[in-house]
Amino acid sequence: MASEVNEWYRGRKVLVTGASGLMGKVLIEKLLYSVPDIGCVYALVRSKRGKTPESRIEDMWKLPLFSRIREEKPHVMKKLVPVTGDILYDNLGVEKDQLEKIYDEVSVLFHFAASLRLEAPLKEGLEMNTKGTLRVLDVAKKIKNLLAFVHLSTAFCYPDYERMAEKVHDPPANPHDVLRAASWLSDDQLNLLAPSMMQKHPNSYTYSKRLAEALVKESYPQIPAVVVRPSIVTPSYKEPTPGWVDNLNGPIGLMIGAGKGVIRTMHCYGHYHAEVIPVDIAINSIILIPYYINTKIERPAEIPVFNLTSGDDRDTTWKEVLDVGKATVRKFPFEGPLWYPNGNIRHSKLIHELCVFFYHIIPAYLIDFLMLIFGQKRFMVRIQNRISVGLEVLQYFTTREWWFDTQNFKALATKLNQTDFATFPMDLAIIEVGPYIESCMIGGKLYCLKEKLENLPKARLQNNINIVYSRLFLLDLFVSAFFYLFLLYWLVHIFEPLRAILSYGGSFVRYLPLVGNAVFRDA
Repeated sequence: MASEVNEWYRGRKVLVTGASGLMGKVLIEKLLYSVPDIGCVYALVRSKRGKTPESRIEDMWKLPLFSRIREEKPHVMKKLVPVTGDILYDNLGVEKDQLEKIYDEVSVLFHFAASLRLEAPLKEGLEMNTKGTLRVLDVAKKIKNLLAFVHLSTAFCYPDYERMAEKVHDPPANPHDVLRAASWLSDDQLNLLAPSMMQKHPNSYTYSKRLAEALVKESYPQIPAVVVRPSIVTPSYKEPTPGWVDNLNGPIGLMIGAGKGVIRTMHCYGHYHAEVIPVDIAINSIILIPYYINTKIERPAEIPVFNLTSGDDRDTTWKEVLDVGKATVRKFPFEGPLWYPNGNIRHSKLIHELCVFFYHIIPAYLIDFLMLIFGQKRFMVRIQNRISVGLEVLQYFTTREWWFDTQNFKALATKLNQTDFATFPMDLAIIEVGPYIESCMIGGKLYCLKEKLENLPKARLQNNINIVYSRLFLLDLFVSAFFYLFLLYWLVHIFEPLRAILSYGGSFVRYLPLVGNAVFRDA
């Protein structure tokens, strides 16, 4: 049976912004591999670190991500056409001749470009995610035969709603007014106003993406736009290879940080559900959406929205993810751990902050002190400062339960024949948590840390929990003991009944460091 999706894309040309990002690269790979009759893929890429868009695309081809294309279908590589541009400029910074080709030839526009820095200043988020989307929309309106404008948003841009419907709600402010204000306010002034402007939004990312959705909605039905909202995007499930990832954003960064011993605590409600989606499942859905909306007889009155989430079908909790991740780290440990990998999640914000002080800050200064003594470059305090900022931002998403409607997302599969159903799998229920997390950890090890599997025996020796006299293990034991003794010392000073109870401990309690003096301070 022939692929109807491939037939629909036959000869059609698409434009991808954010082509060099994780989702952009996976989209391009999947389009070229599974939709071989596509006309071409224009990839909007900017120059970076002295490299031209052409050289960046050349480097991209060398990634393991594209290995199956290099081996099986090398002829499709010529269908990827780099376009020099940047969404920070009007007309996307594209030269006039190239821009005219886009206006004349493109049928589908995938807008993926965005700033993913959750902790970014508000002006950066607005300029990239909101104003950048406005510039892409201006270009889309001039494309003569546009069949689909796919705007990549996020499932977490409506924190003021308990349940996210598949619709675009009104923004907290007019996006045009916000952009005008941001254009004449300084960075410092805008940062001062940010809390009142963002209201319930925890960061500039979700706020700027919500404003961008409002701009896309404004353009409908003048352009055939759709909004796509994936949840937390994680490494690939199967394609093009299990565990593919090229950055440390999201849960994979936390797992690797914990495996390396630099993340020991996180504020998280372990019984809450983990709302994530593998990047290849998300991309399969996104490729199908232009085909899906163009097979409908009538265009809907409201802009179509697709929540790419597990919705009400999920059953995996954050604690399960942590437990499987810990077991996987024991099985496939990382090389050169900086501390003993034995982190945990904390429900209490106070206990978490205490753990940060004892397990993150103190060891960081200790390691940097040793680096100073041995004449090496200090780095650990700087890394822990970045980790602290990242944890503070991510914890908003792990200390709240999220609920989503997914009727439109699930409806995509109903339009597929057997060939396309097999080619573009979207069923999240088939994913087995254990094997998937294991592939994610191996992917992070191979593709982010560039560690080789043949070095596993050495790494296992370094991390072997049976080596009781391991220096890292003993150091971790010492810091852990000091932490709990300090916590008990602090509680004894606050709660007099606890002091009275511990006083019955006699000589055992008396000789405990810190605690003994606190309990028997009047003796």
